[in-house]
Amino acid sequence: MGSDHLITTVEELEKVYGGDVYPPARAKETGHITPAYRKLIEAAPFFALASNGPGGLDCSPRGDPAGFVKVADEKTLLVPDRRGNNRIDTLRNLLYDPRVALLFLIPGCSETLRVMGRASISTDPGLTQQFVMEGKAPRSVLVVAVETVFFQCAKAIVRSKLWDASRHVDRKTLPTAGTILAEITGGKLGGPEHDRAAPERMKATIY
Repeated sequence: MGSDHLITTVEELEKVYGGDVYPPARAKETGHITPAYRKLIEAAPFFALASNGPGGLDCSPRGDPAGFVKVADEKTLLVPDRRGNNRIDTLRNLLYDPRVALLFLIPGCSETLRVMGRASISTDPGLTQQFVMEGKAPRSVLVVAVETVFFQCAKAIVRSKLWDASRHVDRKTLPTAGTILAEITGGKLGGPEHDRAAPERMKATIY
């Protein structure tokens, strides 16, 4: 890769990607959650959450039954922080930098939804009790102050054929969690036993 071909200035970038922005690409952006955007959020069972911290950037998957992200009002989202591995990378980042970006995915829908804003961490029982699942409330709720919302066009999902079942990968053809852990730790962690216990471990710790 020759350095002569690296783009290092905005002027160079705009020369490569010159031309006017497609008008709907500008018009779709808002500073609040519209009724239509609310429907997309409430239909999504999954989103990726990007944050920034002292160690750099992070992107975390979040999922639950559709509607798990509550629209408190047109400028506020409420997100339960479900049980995880206790690394709490995202939460640590938010204490350093509250800026977040959310990318919502809806199964079968080629458009995605992007939300940017600032998040705070609340342990208010009035909030956590709104998200009880299987008798368990999350330890905290992320309160996202919405700054920017817009939908992303379908091109990426269409090109990837993400929802095409005929393109789904057989999980058995890929390394398991146990295999990955064993490889990284020289066999100190992971291995076949880790994989054998995975279903029961998931069942016991999902909420």
